[in-house]
Amino acid sequence: MAECQCTLRNYLSINLKPGYHRDGDIMVGGLVTLETSYPLAHLSFTTVPSFEGTTFPISLNYYNFLAFVSAVEEINNSSELLPNLTLGFHIYDPYNNLFLMYTAAMNILSGMDTGIPNYSCKTSGPLVAVIEGLPAEKSSEFSSLSRIYHYPQISYASGNLVMSDTVKFPYFYRTVPTELHLCAGIVRLLKHFGWTWVGIFASDDENSMKGVQILREGIEESGGCIEFIETFSQSKSILLQDLEAISKTIRTSSTKVIILYCNTDHTEIIKYTPIWEPPGKVWIIAAEWLFILPSYNIDRKNTLAFAVTKKTIPSFHKFVREVNPAIFPNDSFIAMWWKDLCNNQCPKSIQRSCSSNETSGYLLHCDLINSGNSYNVYNAVYGLAHALHDVFTSGSGNTILWSGESESILEFFPWKVHHYMKNLHFQNALGEEVFFDNGDFAIGYDIISPTYLPDGTRSNDVVGSYNPYAPPGQEFTIYEEVIMWESTFTETPPQSKCSLNCPPGFRKLTREGQVVCCYDCIPCPEGEVSNQTDMDICTRCPEDQWSNQKRDTCTPKVIIFLSNEESLGIALTLISIFFFLITASVLRIFIHFQDTPIVKANNRDLSYILLISLMLCFLCSLIFIGRPEKVTCILRQTVFGIIFSISLSSVLAKTITVVMAFQATKPGSKLRKWMGSRVSNSIVLSCSLIQTVLCLVWLFTAPPFPYLNMKSEVGTILIECNEGSVVAFYCVLGYLGFLAGISFIVAFLAKNLPDRFNEAKYITFSMLVFCSVWVSFIPTYLSTKGKYMVAMEIFAILASSAGLLGCIFFPKCYIILLKPERNSRKYLTKNLND
Repeated sequence: MAECQCTLRNYLSINLKPGYHRDGDIMVGGLVTLETSYPLAHLSFTTVPSFEGTTFPISLNYYNFLAFVSAVEEINNSSELLPNLTLGFHIYDPYNNLFLMYTAAMNILSGMDTGIPNYSCKTSGPLVAVIEGLPAEKSSEFSSLSRIYHYPQISYASGNLVMSDTVKFPYFYRTVPTELHLCAGIVRLLKHFGWTWVGIFASDDENSMKGVQILREGIEESGGCIEFIETFSQSKSILLQDLEAISKTIRTSSTKVIILYCNTDHTEIIKYTPIWEPPGKVWIIAAEWLFILPSYNIDRKNTLAFAVTKKTIPSFHKFVREVNPAIFPNDSFIAMWWKDLCNNQCPKSIQRSCSSNETSGYLLHCDLINSGNSYNVYNAVYGLAHALHDVFTSGSGNTILWSGESESILEFFPWKVHHYMKNLHFQNALGEEVFFDNGDFAIGYDIISPTYLPDGTRSNDVVGSYNPYAPPGQEFTIYEEVIMWESTFTETPPQSKCSLNCPPGFRKLTREGQVVCCYDCIPCPEGEVSNQTDMDICTRCPEDQWSNQKRDTCTPKVIIFLSNEESLGIALTLISIFFFLITASVLRIFIHFQDTPIVKANNRDLSYILLISLMLCFLCSLIFIGRPEKVTCILRQTVFGIIFSISLSSVLAKTITVVMAFQATKPGSKLRKWMGSRVSNSIVLSCSLIQTVLCLVWLFTAPPFPYLNMKSEVGTILIECNEGSVVAFYCVLGYLGFLAGISFIVAFLAKNLPDRFNEAKYITFSMLVFCSVWVSFIPTYLSTKGKYMVAMEIFAILASSAGLLGCIFFPKCYIILLKPERNSRKYLTKNLND
């Protein structure tokens, strides 16, 4: 009676092959594509469609069908998983055609080959889920049906980005990773090889466009740029038209890396097009089909494909090798498919024992059993079985199934499965942990590339992987030595950049109006470095360091000070010692001839004080030579100021003594009582004391200190003595100028006094030399830098001291040593009377 109730006339006459059915206590629907149908007319859904056209069998997909059946049989034979229950299935071929997909789905939901919506003929157990291998956009379309009936939808092929939204697609699960991980893996691959200049070639469907958007964001965030994004229509006829312009774009583009982002249906068409012909291009694809089926002898040596990680299932290999093909639906294509497995060149794990007349030489799929989605199908069936097992062992499961009220309760059975699908966690036959991450299977991608063997054959080897669920640091791996690159590349791995790398010492300058990857390289300015390639900015060196000539590293700045080990310091030291010895010799001459008239004529005590102070002046210049320290910085200016004040006050005292001596010789002069050493000594002491007080005030308020001047000269650190108080410094120098000026004026006024009695003319000339030296010193000192400023000050000290020594004492030494007859009272008296 039930069969009569379920016999209805189909409302459309469609040439659709019947599905493969096997009864069970629980039924699982399957949409497994074995052939791709291309109808001649575009489906408008406004009239009854015509399915006249061409179909292409996909030999690799037959493994997916067999994996489905194999997994169900294993579960039914298991005493641990779903004991006392059997799984049944309805498997249909959707032909990668939207209308036929809906028809097949209706057949599964209704339980019969009629495809009648909202009609259910349950001649076997209830349907609990549908496992499908639809492309991304068709998987999304099918979810509209699964949501209506609340059936779990488990995909083993679609990484559709949109369907990761668990709110919009609450009943969707998959045993392949979401394409979000695919995009992340592609970005990691580009970053690893430094490919910052890429092109993208994609289909214009919603999923591919969203993937391109994610790729763009990831590439730009990692510092890369996209030269072009070319899309092609899903229509076959438009596709062939679009590719002419796209091929030209690929040939003329400067990028060496092109990403192909589309589903396997489009890849099947694209592989027969001329876009692969331009040499020197590296292709990154999201499907491995290009490595599997022949396509006009295209050399894909420079192709890297992301394929979902696949594993070998030993029990499945045994099933393929030993199963009887007669139990499956059969046609000429399937018959040939099984014959291919009889060839001796097939792997032993799946090679079938056949008679000689059954053997075929067509080995298209023989050695590619692990290249399809059979591993994903296997995990999908087992995942559903484990979820069902958890339902029935949860305490309420048995009541639901065997309560006797099954007809009303079992309609809500799929609701119970979802809870356990979301929390699914089990070990598969290979001992691997299997679980879902918000409906997405926790699995990664293998990166495969063709390797050409010496005998001319090609092997598709795994050259890397990307698994976001791997331990930190192990998500991405690549084996560069395994990859074979085209011989036309000048370097391996090839580089794909809009601009050449900016070496260390340079920074990038983006070209106006272009993307950030197109730039010029400009050298870093002085004091800045870049120690890596392609730096956006140059880094300023620390204050105590400077950039080297190549601008790629900071080196310690050259420390500069007037050293006593360099030629300038040695020369000034020798000059100072030389003049010290000369002055000491003059002092010795004056002491030896102290009782002669020429020594006694102008207060010999002042002459001794002046000579000793000049000796100290020559020696104090040595304090300026060498590395400035705290003590030497304090002594430099203070010792120089005090000693020079003694010298100048001695000169002033000698000048005043000359004037007083001349005036005292006049009759009735009251200056006689002021003659003597007390007045001259008082002048020296008082004038020196004032300078000493100024220096003490300086030291107690803001004393000089060592200072690292890093800005005086480029790339150097000048160690100098900071004056501390600039006011005190100029007060000390000003006081010396004041003493020199007074001495010069007094000596100038006394220059016409009788020559034999005084040295006024010599003092005048010495003061003229002294003032000339220090007046010219000031602008010269301010215009020099570094250690030469110190050298200029030393030179001024030596020159002014030598001027005093030469102008005042050398004429007397000349008379004492070379003209002794003139150094007598008789000679002086005679000249005076004359």
